[in-house]
Amino acid sequence: MRKEICLVLPALVIATSANAQSSVTLYGKIEDGFNYTTNARGHDAYQMQSGYDYGSRWGLKGNETLGDGYQAIFQLESGFDVNTGKMGQGGREFGRQAFVGIASDRYGTVTVGRQYDPSVDMFSPMTANGNWTGYLFSHPYDNDNTDYSFRVNNSVKYVTPNIHGFSAEAMYAFSNQAGGFSNNRLYGFGAQYQNGGLQVGGSYLKLNNASSSTSSSANSSGAVTSDNTFNARSQQNIGVGVNYTFGKTLVGFAYSHVDVYAPTSNAYFTGTTQPTGGTWNAWKFDNFEVSGLYHFTPALYLGACYTYTQAQLSSTVGKFDPKWHQLSMKLNYDLSARTSVFAEGAYQHAVSANTGTDFDFANIPGSADVSSGRNQMVYRVALLHVF
Repeated sequence: MRKEICLVLPALVIATSANAQSSVTLYGKIEDGFNYTTNARGHDAYQMQSGYDYGSRWGLKGNETLGDGYQAIFQLESGFDVNTGKMGQGGREFGRQAFVGIASDRYGTVTVGRQYDPSVDMFSPMTANGNWTGYLFSHPYDNDNTDYSFRVNNSVKYVTPNIHGFSAEAMYAFSNQAGGFSNNRLYGFGAQYQNGGLQVGGSYLKLNNASSSTSSSANSSGAVTSDNTFNARSQQNIGVGVNYTFGKTLVGFAYSHVDVYAPTSNAYFTGTTQPTGGTWNAWKFDNFEVSGLYHFTPALYLGACYTYTQAQLSSTVGKFDPKWHQLSMKLNYDLSARTSVFAEGAYQHAVSANTGTDFDFANIPGSADVSSGRNQMVYRVALLHVF
């Protein structure tokens, strides 16, 4: 008995010491609600939809102290649909995030795996849908990825330490292909500055030959696969924005420019992809957003956002200039520190360019389908629980 006690006690001491220097946290969000779309291919649509604002998910994250200011860190995060139990992000086990890395208070953080890109980290929080709301407030087709339409595989990311409110990051994601180094790769960088109520951020992102294919084709194992918004030869996103908080009020402005070269398809299109009698050369989008939020009480806020998007579409049969106006509002009430209810709505008006494609119609991200005309509205009532 004495020998057993002598063996067990040191083991317990070692385990306690190890636990004191490392931690693992289980966390998650569960959101579900009811959506009503006024015009989805000419019909009303009533739907139960999960995770439109906050993304239903569960995850594990942790760290281990290595000494001298260094830590090993990891995060595994899985998205899911509350209504069906299915995994999100194309059925991936940890489709939202899956990375491991080393963090230093002095030198910054390096992580490798499936991660968010610099535009999501540094620019998206300057927008309404990347900050205090979600899907219905994003820009047409989520063309600038502020709503996290895609994550990045095979990526290496470096984030600087915060120096007097300033931080920056850079990312490179490999194609993982022999003889195809630039085929479906991604690189980008971003920066952000915070001082009191002021927050400013911006980013640049370049993506080559993204593929929505999950087959064994040449670029199906690259940086962005199966969840990208556009299939194209190349895409670049540029975004800048500012938020300012004073008292109970937050106001924000964001601008982004997106170039899509040699596009072949759009994940949001359900009808004709190519212009009548021709093929696309390039799509260019400019998004202008003004947003505001007011807290009536710490538990109750009302937010609103107006977005104007203009596009320049070039093809073998001419050029087109569709435009979209979108107004969105949200009322949120916190029942507790972890549970909230909210109601929101979005209205979009499209200025048709007569392309013969879905670009000619209103199409709010998150709607049941593209509208059959120039106008569309989507309403949502939902419940959110955080753990």
